[in-house]
Amino acid sequence: MTVGFPPVRPFANGDVWALTADEASSFDAHAIQAHGIAQDVLMENAGRAAAQILARLYPGASVLGLVGPGNNGGDALVALRVLSTWGHSVRGVLVADRDLDDPLLHGWMLDLVAGIDLDDEGWDSAFASADVVLDGILGTGVRGEPRERQAAAIDRVNASGRPVLSLDVPSGIDATSGEVPGAAVRASVTISFGAPKLGSMLHPARALAGRQVSAEIGFPPMTEDDVSVRVVTPAWARARLPVREADTHKNQVGRVLIVGGQVGMAGAVILAARAAFHTGAGLVRICSAPENREAVQAAVPEAMFLSDTDVDALQDALHASDAVAVGPGLGVDERAAATLGAVSAAGGAALLLDADALNLAATGAVDLAVMSESRPVLITPHPGEMARLLDSPDQGQGRISTVEAAVNRFGCAVLFKGAPSLVAGTDSPVSIDTQTSSDLAVAGMGDTLSGVCVALMAQGLDPATAGSVGLYLSGRAAKVAGRGAGLTPSDVIRWLPEALTETGMGSSDLDLPFVTFDADAAR
Repeated sequence: MTVGFPPVRPFANGDVWALTADEASSFDAHAIQAHGIAQDVLMENAGRAAAQILARLYPGASVLGLVGPGNNGGDALVALRVLSTWGHSVRGVLVADRDLDDPLLHGWMLDLVAGIDLDDEGWDSAFASADVVLDGILGTGVRGEPRERQAAAIDRVNASGRPVLSLDVPSGIDATSGEVPGAAVRASVTISFGAPKLGSMLHPARALAGRQVSAEIGFPPMTEDDVSVRVVTPAWARARLPVREADTHKNQVGRVLIVGGQVGMAGAVILAARAAFHTGAGLVRICSAPENREAVQAAVPEAMFLSDTDVDALQDALHASDAVAVGPGLGVDERAAATLGAVSAAGGAALLLDADALNLAATGAVDLAVMSESRPVLITPHPGEMARLLDSPDQGQGRISTVEAAVNRFGCAVLFKGAPSLVAGTDSPVSIDTQTSSDLAVAGMGDTLSGVCVALMAQGLDPATAGSVGLYLSGRAAKVAGRGAGLTPSDVIRWLPEALTETGMGSSDLDLPFVTFDADAAR
């Protein structure tokens, strides 16, 4: 079975970036000053793009626009003007000090009213006559809680029961951190201009952003020099998938060793090994407690089994592998520490550390920084493991800063699990996952992800790229499986081949050429 990509249309080269508030402001200034693009032209393009998206999603809808200060309010005025000329019934409520004859209206007489002139009955009437609400109250420059006037408007929007399209970000969120310091709009769709804003992709704001659509509005190209966070899109991931030569064999397409599984924990290595095979590994060995042999060989007959008590066999397997995953179900006792030490000392193959391997590292059993000096390394901590590794229980600096701190401290690539998961490398920008879903909050998903990532590393991907592509494939397989909250790791493993063989570079049901990113609401 071959299926098409989800509705995401990235830039032609697959690069989509998530901008902080400062990066968005700087890039806006760069477009104006270095490239001579007038601010009014950018607002015109943004408002017109928003109008086209709204008209495509809600044909013929009557629209109530909440118009705030600055450029965000300007974008809303342009959108209302354009929609009016296309025959939509529109009304605007000014929730900031703006003129009713703003130059952005180009002389068109719209039904505009100052919010301070409306009583409760007036507000109720405005919402009652609208099919859709356009949120242009606050933009990316907001810091802290909205002022009383804007906060009151936000509360009315949320109470209206109408679908809401927010411009650039849902009003009231922090465009950089994703924090929600006060009142914030709960959007059905967020239309960002030029690129998604980072805060809209981080919780808790992500839950308020709804479907996220980005529109190209005439900005110059963005590069790693302009921004710090890459969005992992289908096209970006697909462009980096390993490609097999026609005349290859199993030893040339990725030899994987999975080390873990203390007595009674065979399931962890079984899931990892099955995931590795389904991600294209040509050969998989499993090193585990001898008591697990029967269970492992029954569940993964394709894999070779060796006992973790056979030191010579382990050393041979380490030297005969392209990538090693250590940690799933490993345990943290002396025997587990000795096994981890043997893996660490062997050198050579790319190494992925997860679960108990990270817990042992946090106690000093191995030195991640030293280990990373001699081989490619990827660590995959969840928040609890990250806190132990960094000895920082609260991680109050935020998820982006946390993953960057781990990279700097350990000198290796880091896949920081969570909602959303993040990946960073020593010489690559932070990547943010777009496939995260609460359906993945199931025991064993980490073991499955380790198997996917180590298989990609064995096939030649560098650790950071393997982590990013592995997240995409795992999340995409979960969506293709369609199990909802009943999803299991085995479902993800079952559908990995379909995620691997999806065709095309992505599309959007909006079918608008300026749409560069279109992702479903977080759930």
